[in-house]
Amino acid sequence: MQLDSARLFAMALVASLGVIGPSISIGLIGSNAMQAIGRNPEASGKIASNMVLAIVFTEALGILAVVVGFIIKFV
Repeated sequence: MQLDSARLFAMALVASLGVIGPSISIGLIGSNAMQAIGRNPEASGKIASNMVLAIVFTEALGILAVVVGFIIKFV
């Protein structure tokens, strides 16, 4: 029973700490993109597409952390 408890705790720790970084990064990406669009509205198309691409790559790290957490729990 102790091994199961340790696995659950490790999963929770990995998933929560692994998602904190990407969530902060996504907030910063969105904030800086809005500032850039406010300064140069004509470039909003290029800024928005680059912002979405950066958010996708950042979110992949969060999903990877959750997957590692599930691997710890079930393997």
